[in-house]
Amino acid sequence: MPDTDRTTEEMVQAYKACLDGANTVAAVIATHAKGDGATSEDYAHEMTHNQKKERVVRSVSYLKYQKDTYSDWGDKDFTVINATITAADNFTG
Repeated sequence: MPDTDRTTEEMVQAYKACLDGANTVAAVIATHAKGDGATSEDYAHEMTHNQKKERVVRSVSYLKYQKDTYSDWGDKDFTVINATITAADNFTG
């Protein structure tokens, strides 16, 4: 992994963005799983299946990039992020 010149604050912000991205992916997949039962309360309820897949691909690409590019995460827990990557790959695969 390349060295990085990120500040601690930049790393913390990137980690938060990863968690936000993971939440987005989970919400899209959960909405899709509801099928016709999804309502306007559900994130991405108005999207087609292909649009949901595209949204998940964009979000998970960011997660993968951050995880694979930087080595300065310290004690940050990637359990949720790793699980999200797996779920996204299954959803879009």
